[in-house]
Amino acid sequence: MRILTFVGAGALAGLLIFSMSAAVPAAVPTATGDSRTVREPTVPTACATIGSTLSSPGNRMFANSQESDPPDTARIQAALTKCAGTGKAVELEAGGSATAFLSGPLTVGAGETLLVDAGVTLFAALNPARYQVSGKPTCGTVASSGGGCVPFLTVSGANAAVMGMRSGSGSQGRIDGRGDLKLYGGSETWWQLATDAKNNGGTQNNPRLLVASGNNFVLYDVDLLNSPNFHVVFQNAVGFTAWGVRIKTPANARNTDGIDPAGATDVTITHSYIQDGDDGIAIKAGGNASRNITISDNHFYGTHGISIGSETNSGVTNVLVQGNTVQGTDSAGVTSSSDNGLRIKSDASRGGKVSRVTYTDTCLSGVQYLLDFDTNYSSSSGSQIPYFTDIVVNGAKAVSSAPGARSVLDGHDSSHPLGLTLENISLDTTKTTAQYANIGVYKANITASGTGVTVSGVSGSGSVPSCAFPTYPGL
Repeated sequence: MRILTFVGAGALAGLLIFSMSAAVPAAVPTATGDSRTVREPTVPTACATIGSTLSSPGNRMFANSQESDPPDTARIQAALTKCAGTGKAVELEAGGSATAFLSGPLTVGAGETLLVDAGVTLFAALNPARYQVSGKPTCGTVASSGGGCVPFLTVSGANAAVMGMRSGSGSQGRIDGRGDLKLYGGSETWWQLATDAKNNGGTQNNPRLLVASGNNFVLYDVDLLNSPNFHVVFQNAVGFTAWGVRIKTPANARNTDGIDPAGATDVTITHSYIQDGDDGIAIKAGGNASRNITISDNHFYGTHGISIGSETNSGVTNVLVQGNTVQGTDSAGVTSSSDNGLRIKSDASRGGKVSRVTYTDTCLSGVQYLLDFDTNYSSSSGSQIPYFTDIVVNGAKAVSSAPGARSVLDGHDSSHPLGLTLENISLDTTKTTAQYANIGVYKANITASGTGVTVSGVSGSGSVPSCAFPTYPGL
């Protein structure tokens, strides 16, 4: 059970004076992130060019016959099959005023790129039967288990990419999962199924938008909209670059994670705008360890935060999170249902060691849980104990925090304390919940007390960041 201890401004001042008078050298290793040298991707030449024959409908719905049997599946897949291994792109382009493609699930092979031109939208099928996994629960239903749907885009094999072309006005190619629209032959949307599962029990069988499992995958200058479930999963592979990605899904669309590296090594997610109804980024380590990850210069809107977990049982290490902004509401003003900033979450049923995580120059606005490091994310029991250590937050500023805002600094027990260093921290709300934590502070207006909590001064450097919060860009 979590032990709650709230530290107010008066108690904080005394603790800080004591801590700084007892300053000692810091010896916490800082993260370096992705071991690769990552540069902005380039768009390859075309192996095949496919012209649109469909106009984009204002309501994003097509004729019943087209929704039943999406007309572009076969020709796009034929081109992808032909171009695999060439190092070139299958380019989707406008055909005069026709700018839409409507497709069922597609597979992008090794050594090729699926490229969507600026002004063009690739729409995902609304017919659940097109996604059905044989022998699994019915796709498009709530059942006792999941796994009934294949992703809209499956990327298999090394050196593949999904890209959009960016126009001079800044618009990009789009992929629209249409999670907000009624399914073909049904009365509910993908997102309503997810809400039904939450309210009534069970698991929604919804497709993810994109799942990649090959080394050296690139996601570049593309808009990903309205995914029925997670937007992007990069799993059990080495080398992933996401650059210039714009994810736009409402903050109240359940289980629509932005980008999830899972069992991933050497990852960079940068220069992207992410808005969704769950974690903006969730680094997971359920089956394999995740390591050497950089998350830099991104902007988050209405998400559940920049997260690690909840599956950490195989270990997460060397994660560098730098220069990001997090806002608690999405571009329509919808507040996140779990309003977090920087977050590491796990529990005894799926915990493991999370170490050498460094956060620098983070700006938070309208967030409720500012720094949320929680080894008791759920009440689930087990023997896989979470252990978060060598966590450094250097440079964090919070403004306009949500009502009831606080930070959570919870280690699991005296044998698995949270190891945390706080440097150059300026939060507009300093209320804190803490237990079993060893915390070093340097120029921080937040500290903690509670069962098993020790606070000491450390030497440090740097400064509190100056913050600006960009609006979500027009698509």
